[in-house]
Amino acid sequence: MLNLLRPLLKQTVTYRYFRERELVSHGTGWVERIVTEQPEISTYFTPIAVTLNVDSFEHLEFTTRPDQLLVYTLVQGDERVVVEFTPVGDGAGRSPFEPEQLAFDTSGYVQMELLGSESVED
Repeated sequence: MLNLLRPLLKQTVTYRYFRERELVSHGTGWVERIVTEQPEISTYFTPIAVTLNVDSFEHLEFTTRPDQLLVYTLVQGDERVVVEFTPVGDGAGRSPFEPEQLAFDTSGYVQMELLGSESVED
């Protein structure tokens, strides 16, 4: 399963999470990590980072889109996560399905460093 998911690493993907047939959540994120045999690491999806722990799923199903890219379906019981490359396009003749890094505007954020309490000797 790890080898089949490896093409998703460092790519922008869309994901859809289904419980039975009901769509529970969906979004777009950047695949930061794909891990195995690390039970302390959870599978999670955020717009900034996606981590897939292959041990979180029973099996993997996949289909091929018309543009020849794969659609991955990770299955665990009655829950499914469908993951596929995000269609992007800029009007410059590029394919709308060409994988691209997720753009994230950080201009409205401030980075802060928190210092721990230091003991002062008398």
